[in-house]
Amino acid sequence: MSTTSIPADRYAARLARAQEALPAEDAYALLIGVGADLQYLTGYGAHELERLTMLVLPAVGRATLIAPRLELAPAQACTAAQAGLIDLAPWEETEDPFALVAARLEASDSRPEIQMGALGGTWGRLGGLLVSDRLWATFLLRLQATLPDAAFGLASTVLAPLRATKDAEEIELLRRAAHAADRVVEQIAAGPLIGRTEADVSKEVLDRLVKEGHDEGSFAIVASGPNSASPHHGPGPRVIEAGEPIVLDIGGRLEGYWSDTTRTLWVTGETDIRPSDEFTALYEVLEGAQAAQRAAVKPGLAAAQLDAVGRDLIADAGYGENFIHRTGHGLGLSLHEEPYLIEGNTLPLEEGMVFSDEPGVYFPGQFGIRIEDTVVCTAAGGRRLNEATRELRVMA
Repeated sequence: MSTTSIPADRYAARLARAQEALPAEDAYALLIGVGADLQYLTGYGAHELERLTMLVLPAVGRATLIAPRLELAPAQACTAAQAGLIDLAPWEETEDPFALVAARLEASDSRPEIQMGALGGTWGRLGGLLVSDRLWATFLLRLQATLPDAAFGLASTVLAPLRATKDAEEIELLRRAAHAADRVVEQIAAGPLIGRTEADVSKEVLDRLVKEGHDEGSFAIVASGPNSASPHHGPGPRVIEAGEPIVLDIGGRLEGYWSDTTRTLWVTGETDIRPSDEFTALYEVLEGAQAAQRAAVKPGLAAAQLDAVGRDLIADAGYGENFIHRTGHGLGLSLHEEPYLIEGNTLPLEEGMVFSDEPGVYFPGQFGIRIEDTVVCTAAGGRRLNEATRELRVMA
C-alpha cells in the first residue's frame, strides 16, 4: 500500500528531523528496510521480499530508495518519491543491491572522520550505520560483509521518539480506524453468536473490518468460555455456548495505521444464563481501573506511573496476580510501539502520544476479562478514540 492522505510536507519534515537527530547518536546514516519505519519516512508500504528494498538516509544530503526494478512502479508512487523528496535507484535481478547501498554511502558528503562513538569504539571510514530494528538477519549480515568498516546500531534510537508523537493527520487516521473497529464490535455483538465456532466469528470480524474501511483485517481474537483466560488465544473449533463470556479483541490497518480494541461480551442463550455476581463485580473493578487510567493521562506522567494507576486498583481488589500483562502499548504504523505502559518505563508522556488502555484479568481454565481503548495524550488529558460502550454487554 503506497497511497496515503498524509501530505508531502509531513514526509519532508520527518526526513529532516531524522537527519538532524543522527549526529547526536554519532551516526552517519539510517538504513531503513521494509516496514513501519520506511512507511513513516516515505509513505511506501512495500512488500516484504527476499529482494532488498532499502532507504539510505545520510546525515547530510538526499535520501535514496533502493528497490528491485520489478517493484519500481509502487516505489515511484509513494508520497516522498512523487514529491521529489528522495531519489530512486532501481536494481536489476543480476545486480548486487548491497554494493549499491555502499556506493550511495560513499557518494554522500557527510562521512565523518574516525572518531569514538557510542556504537562500539573507533569507527572506520563509514562510521555508524543505524538499521531498522526488524531488518531481516540475512540483509544485515550482507550489509556487514559489504561494509566491514562500519559499526551498526538500531534505527529506533532515532526513529522511535519521532514516531511516538503523532501529528494531526496520524491521529485522524487512528480515530477513523478506531471508529471502524467500534462499528464491527457492534455488528458482532448483535449476533448470532451461540452455536458458532470461534473461527467462524473471527472470519466474519476480519471481513467486516475491511467493509468498514480498513485496508485489511489483521487479527480477530474470539476467545469464548475458558479460552477467554488466554490473552492471545487463537480462534479455533470451539463452539460458543450459552452462559459464558467472549473476549473480542480485533484490529487492522487503515492507510497503515492500526486499530486495536477489546470488549468482553456475555451470551445468555434462550435459558437466560446470566453472569454471576462475582463475575459482574470483577468486571466493575476492571471497568473502573480502565477508566481511572484514562483519566490519569497527562503530559509529563511517566509510562510506568500510568501503568500503576489501573494496576494498583486491580491489586487492591485482590486480583493483582491475575493481571499478567502490561497495561498498554503505543499504536501507530506498528501495532506495538512506544510508549509501553509497563513498570520501569520512565518515558514521560507527551502530547500526541497514542496508546492502548487495556487492563485485563485472567483465571486459567475458567474465564478472562479485558477492556481496551485507544487513547491519545492531549494537553487536557487522555482522549479516547473508541466510542463503543465499555459496559458489560449481556445478550442472548
